[in-house]
Amino acid sequence: MIPNILSIAGSDPSGGAGIQADIKAISANGGYAMAAITALTVQNTQGVRDVQMLDQDFVAGQIVAIRDDIRIDAIKIGMLGSAAIVRAVAAALEGVRAPVVLDPVMVAKSGDRLLRADAVTALRAALPLATVLTPNLPEAADLLEQPEATDRKSMESQARALLALGPRAVLLKGGHLAGADSPDLLATAAGMRWLPGARHASRNTHGTGCTLSSALATCLGHDLPLPQACARAKDYITRAIETAGELTVGQGHGPTHHFYAMTEGARQ
Repeated sequence: MIPNILSIAGSDPSGGAGIQADIKAISANGGYAMAAITALTVQNTQGVRDVQMLDQDFVAGQIVAIRDDIRIDAIKIGMLGSAAIVRAVAAALEGVRAPVVLDPVMVAKSGDRLLRADAVTALRAALPLATVLTPNLPEAADLLEQPEATDRKSMESQARALLALGPRAVLLKGGHLAGADSPDLLATAAGMRWLPGARHASRNTHGTGCTLSSALATCLGHDLPLPQACARAKDYITRAIETAGELTVGQGHGPTHHFYAMTEGARQ
């Protein structure tokens, strides 16, 4: 059965992040992608020029309409932008039994802030919705109001602190660590598990967080156990970064290659 995956996120007209990246990642991992849009952005690979948040009732209405008609097998939540939208999404998802992957999108790769400062408190309150929370190190620091983790020991400490805020699991992404490795840490009540990975030097990293979280939601929609789903999603984003040089998109932070498997198959 093909799982139905709902992405709740903002739109990126350049196609590398947000809803556009989510739809590609969900499709590439064997899911049927659905979308509830929270914001419209004016951006390209070089940065965000403007953001227009949608009305919170309109955002919630999209989710309710899908729930009224379509089975939802997993949910990915990305850019929410404002406290009002955070609360509206949380209310619209009340009673949903599907796994929820929450990617706390706060700052774009270009450095532009995508979550208003007053919305961070609302997002913290919504963390119990999450089956898996997938922050990078700056996002984890922002949520915890702590300095950014710089090593594995501080990552473990912050992962435990994030678990205490209510999500059932935390996949803390270590891509911002210094060095040749890019390890991620899966933390649950049962313990910690490191997911090793080599760092790949590339400017094509726009939307990596969106892509990983959408792939993870799709793997959970396929009923994979959490550790296996995280490992498969990490493998997917790793290959999408490795092969992104095949794309020629923009002059800044380019996108990952979501459909690398399709182009590899076409060459065989």
